[in-house]
Order: sequence, then C-alpha cells, then structure tokens
Amino acid sequence: MTAEERKSLKVKILENIKKFEAQIIRLEEATKPISPENSLGRVSRMDAINNKGVAQASLHSAQKRLVKLKISLDKIDDPDFGNCANCKNPIQPGRLMFMPESANCVRCAR
Repeated sequence: MTAEERKSLKVKILENIKKFEAQIIRLEEATKPISPENSLGRVSRMDAINNKGVAQASLHSAQKRLVKLKISLDKIDDPDFGNCANCKNPIQPGRLMFMPESANCVRCAR
C-alpha cells in the first residue's frame, strides 16, 4: 500500500467514523423505551415496538462497525496494514476504500 493510498484511506476512515457516530446518536434516540402512558393505539404501539427492535439491531451493527473503524485507524500506520489476516496477501485498495475495516481479502472473506 502506497503512502498516498494510506492517506486517502485514513481520510475515508475518519469520514466514516463521523458518519457512524452521528448515526449512533440518532439510533440511540430511536431505541429509548416506549412509555406505557403514551396515548398510542394498540396497532400503533405494536408498530412502535417493532420499529424500536429494528433500530436496536441497526444500533448494534453501527456500534460494531464504529469499533472496527477505530481499530483500523489505530493500525493504519502499521507496515502490515492492508494485508489479509488469513492469507497475508494485500487486500485490494478498492475493497479497503469501500470497507476500511476489512481484515480479509475478498477470497478469504467468502
């Protein structure tokens, strides 16, 4: 991985971290408990509970990805960053730009 690729990847990681931090704040708001004293109808309450469950799953996924992005940011200057954890071959730059937290090449990820 060239120095220029590392630099643009670092920028991409920082952008993704900001995006996920903002998304997590929104999702945390959407996962707050639904108060029983809210004047929702039965169907509306069921819909709100369902939406809360979807938001919780999205929140969990976003939190996991944020942790992986922060780990990638910490490791980006390591000489072996960008190499597959499994086969040790370089991960394609396009894959890293799309998923900077990738630890495996496409072949090993399958």
